[in-house]
Amino acid sequence: LPELAVAFPIAHPAVTSVIIGPRTMGQLEGLLKGASLTLDDETLDRIDAIVPPGTDVYPPDGVWTPPSLTEVPLRRR
Repeated sequence: LPELAVAFPIAHPAVTSVIIGPRTMGQLEGLLKGASLTLDDETLDRIDAIVPPGTDVYPPDGVWTPPSLTEVPLRRR
């Protein structure tokens, strides 16, 4: 899961960096593996099926949905 937590945002063209916060060397090593992991379109589509882009999983954060979440071509590098 740590690898996915890094690889997923890197796959989005609007993301320019990923900030990590490991507390141990083991956590750092796991997170760094995600930096070199490339998620294919099938995997990204499966993630989108679980939590559709633009889904507000925490309502207090608001409901604005940027085009990069609603337009498929903008969600892939």
